[in-house]
Amino acid sequence: MPIGYSYKEIKKMVGGFKDKLREGGYYSEFKGNLHNGPCVAIKMLSKSKGNGHDFGSEVATIGRIHHENVVQLIGFCAEDSKRALFYEFMPNGSLDKFIFSKDGSIHLSYEQIYDISIGVARGIACLYHGCELWILHFDIKPHNMLLDEKFTPKASDFGLAKLYPIDNSIVTMTLAIGTIGYIALEFYKNSGGISHKADVYSLGMLLMEMIYDQLGKEKDIEMEDVIEDEKELAKKMIIVALGCIQLKPNDHPSMNKVVEMLERDILLYIRMNLQRIQESTLAKQ
Repeated sequence: MPIGYSYKEIKKMVGGFKDKLREGGYYSEFKGNLHNGPCVAIKMLSKSKGNGHDFGSEVATIGRIHHENVVQLIGFCAEDSKRALFYEFMPNGSLDKFIFSKDGSIHLSYEQIYDISIGVARGIACLYHGCELWILHFDIKPHNMLLDEKFTPKASDFGLAKLYPIDNSIVTMTLAIGTIGYIALEFYKNSGGISHKADVYSLGMLLMEMIYDQLGKEKDIEMEDVIEDEKELAKKMIIVALGCIQLKPNDHPSMNKVVEMLERDILLYIRMNLQRIQESTLAKQ
C-alpha cells in the first residue's frame, strides 16, 4: 500500500526542488531519495488541481494496480493544500524524449520500438482486467509512458483516469479530456457518450507516431539495407495502429486484441479471423 509522507519529509527528500525531471499541465516532477536510499519521482501537484479530482483519481486508480508495465505508486502527501505523489524512479525518462529527438543522438532500434509498443499495450490492457471496475486512462501519449533502465515501458499519469463498471460499454462525458492528437474522434461529436475503447484510439495514434518517427529518422537509409525482420515489425505496428484508429469505435479492437495482434504473426492472425468470419457467415445462411 502507498505510504503517507509529510511535506517536511518531501523537502528533505528532494533537496530544495532542484532536480526537476519533467513538467505537465498540472504538476512538476522532481527526483528525490527515500530515507532508506532508493530514488523516487515526486510529483508535486499545482494548487489549482491538487485539491480536486486529479489527486483523488490518481491515488484511487494507480494505488490498486501492480503490473510490470504500470508505474508503481509508492507514497503520497496530502497535507493542507500540499498534494504530492511518489513513484518509482524511471532513469530513462519518458518516451517522447526518444521518439521526438531531432539531433539523432538518441536512437532506438526497431526491436526496441516494437518491445516498447507491446509493453505499453500490456500496461493499458491490465487496467481493464483483474478489477471490478474498468480504469480508463484518457491521456495515453508518449509523455506519459516512462522507461526504466532496461527500457521497459510503464504507463503513468493517471490524473485524468476514470473508474467505470465493466458492464458499461458507453461512458458519459460532458467535455473532451486528454491531449489533442491523441483524443478519440468521438469526443468531438459532443454526444455525451464515449466508448470505453477511447483508449484504444489513443494507443493507435501512439503506435503510429512511434513507427513513423522511426521511419523518418532512417529516411536516408535505403530500404534494402533494412533487414527483413525490421520490415515485418514496422508492418505489424502500422497494421495494428490502423485498426485502432478506425472511424467507428465499434470497429476498434479490444485492448487485449491489440496485445494479441502485436505478439503474434499479424498476417496469420488476420487470415484466421477472416476465416472465422466466413465460417460464421456460412453457418447463418
